[in-house]
Amino acid sequence: MKIIKAQIFQIGLPMRSPFVTGFGTISARESVIIRLETDQGIVGWGESAALSAPIYNPETTQTVLHLAKDFLIPKLLHRELEIEEYVAEISSIRGNRIAKFGVECALWGIRSQQKKQSVSLLLGGVRTEIPVGESIGIQKSIDDTLTIITQKLDEGYQRIKLKIKPGWDLELIKSVRQRFPDIALMVDANSSYSLQDISLFEQLDDYNLLMIEQPLADDDIIDHSQIQKRIKTPICLDESINSVEDARKAIELGSCKIINVKPGRVGGIVESQKINSLAKANHIPLWCWGMLETGIAKGYNLHVASMSEFTLPADSSPALDYFYDDLISPSMTVKKDGTISVPNLLGLGYDIKEDVLQKVTVSDLILK
Repeated sequence: MKIIKAQIFQIGLPMRSPFVTGFGTISARESVIIRLETDQGIVGWGESAALSAPIYNPETTQTVLHLAKDFLIPKLLHRELEIEEYVAEISSIRGNRIAKFGVECALWGIRSQQKKQSVSLLLGGVRTEIPVGESIGIQKSIDDTLTIITQKLDEGYQRIKLKIKPGWDLELIKSVRQRFPDIALMVDANSSYSLQDISLFEQLDDYNLLMIEQPLADDDIIDHSQIQKRIKTPICLDESINSVEDARKAIELGSCKIINVKPGRVGGIVESQKINSLAKANHIPLWCWGMLETGIAKGYNLHVASMSEFTLPADSSPALDYFYDDLISPSMTVKKDGTISVPNLLGLGYDIKEDVLQKVTVSDLILK
């Protein structure tokens, strides 16, 4: 079976409200949607959700479009390749992992339909329900933050993650713990601190946090090991882990006790499988999160989160929490017990709302 046609959509989704983190404010979300079609008429969908500016990693919407059009899809067209063969072949292309993820996801959607098994089952998934937490961006005030936490707990979310940055950290956590002494709580620093801030992390040890995510530089592994030696709260690495090799080195150095796997950030589902195997061998808990994607990427993230070592609540809140519309049907929903069901249908596991896709498309390109 061969890929005979590819379509690349650049989309723009306005957000319900700006999402503020330590590296910037996101008011509208660009993304790139990939559609692949085989000579047997099977269609697979994927998504590469880089940001419009290189503030999370070096990729942007425009670099994704370039890589997909000029490098990634041309290696697929009119050839018979297994996913693993394709992933090995494009490893010669340095970086550009978010771009690779979107194309690879579409291939998994096709394989699922070929094999008549859900993507989760193809990955050896062990759970059908994924516990979920919520990520709360930096708000205008602590009172606003407390209000949102109350709302999210009422909606059933099992864990709360708070974005922090210098000046928006210790007092925030003190106030949250006073109001919610027993909830599962973590913080995400998005690389906003340095080793000189180690006293802050020592103070955070007093607040029974589930983890402190990526406090130091986005490409650092060594300095994180120094903090982890000084505090009991687990350090979770996010931006520093772009591959199974990065994960191996971080584990050997003692730089973290938890790893956040964003399938887009690590370059795809095959790489996520490798990290899952490494974590199992080293007893490292994993959890899965996306990057403010549409339901297309979120669906694949749920399949990844069904694997054995993804034991901590995922950040898989429905896209409609952030956007006015989504590209999948039915929409994801968080159940009252704070879980989201892993889609068990073939392909992505959801229908694509092609009318909405056309409405939000900024440009599209067909490759044959």
